[in-house]
Amino acid sequence: MKLNENECVLTPRLLLVPYCSHHVQTYHEWMQDEDLQKLTASEPLTLPEEYAMQESWRQDADKLTFIICNAPDAATRSEKHVTPGKQDAPERMIGDVNLFLFPSDDDDEENKKQQDSRIPVIGELEIMIARPEARGQGLAQEALQAFIWYISASLPAILAEYTHQDTAKESTLRYLRVKIDRENKRSLSLFEKLGFKHSSGPNYFGEMELRASIFEAGGVNANGTMANVEKLPYGTL
Repeated sequence: MKLNENECVLTPRLLLVPYCSHHVQTYHEWMQDEDLQKLTASEPLTLPEEYAMQESWRQDADKLTFIICNAPDAATRSEKHVTPGKQDAPERMIGDVNLFLFPSDDDDEENKKQQDSRIPVIGELEIMIARPEARGQGLAQEALQAFIWYISASLPAILAEYTHQDTAKESTLRYLRVKIDRENKRSLSLFEKLGFKHSSGPNYFGEMELRASIFEAGGVNANGTMANVEKLPYGTL
């Protein structure tokens, strides 16, 4: 998605930046880890394939991605501007967070009513803290809260970019969802803390599905604000 190519999100401990070509080498190294492949249900790619994937994700209107980095120091924060390759250098990268958009296939009365006027859309979230030393500190929760805030604040633009690929018809986000292996108690607990509710038992693959509306998830206020989170411009190299 092109929406966030010049935007980043700053929290007290983290900086979320758009996934760019200078992140690919580090991301590729992360994804050689078999445990991460299993956790993310991913197949290892060659480095050229990884670069092609990064470019594809930038162009695809149904994918929104940020690389999660450690937050810059106080002096840099005061600049209110992020320089690619500096505040998001490889050693500062710790993971990524993603939104995938899908047309809703829920066969219920509300969905049928919305089909006449707006396209119902579902947003699926994924997060990965790749560096082991960054786990267990609450950083995944902080990243998700900031990401959900960004989605809420940018929702009209996100949906406009998504639907423009096929039609001029407007769309609406029905809910956010996650699919988590039933044995992954830590991730299940994380999303429960963020307001997600179990919608069904494990599927054929042993995955639990949890859902939340954009207004219930992550601690976003009714007016769309969140304390200690701000959007900053992301410059060009």
